[in-house]
Amino acid sequence: MNQKRPVDLDLSAIRLPLAAITSITHRISGITLFAGIALLLWLLQLSLSGSEGFAQAAALLGSPLVKFLVWVVLSALAYHMVAGVKHLLLDMGIGESREAGPVGARITIAISLVLIVLMGVWVW
Repeated sequence: MNQKRPVDLDLSAIRLPLAAITSITHRISGITLFAGIALLLWLLQLSLSGSEGFAQAAALLGSPLVKFLVWVVLSALAYHMVAGVKHLLLDMGIGESREAGPVGARITIAISLVLIVLMGVWVW
């Protein structure tokens, strides 16, 4: 048996590359979108139920908590879209090299941050 094996793997000591972090965040944004669509569909259903429902939905959208939740869903959509375009470019063979991975991750984060700030300005 190999005695050089680690006995206890310290997960906090592992540093993931930036490309791996953006890939994991892409998956998290997809889960956030899946859950957030339920909120948006409920608000849509409420607003289409009649004039009282529309007034109720408008009042809900005025509350800071619902505005924050809508911003979170829109932010997840923006990040997921940008990361998805990056993955499509990778599928076409653009940016596949080892050196291009961190560059693509930085570009993804930069574009996403700009879109997330713009979404925040639009919602608030």
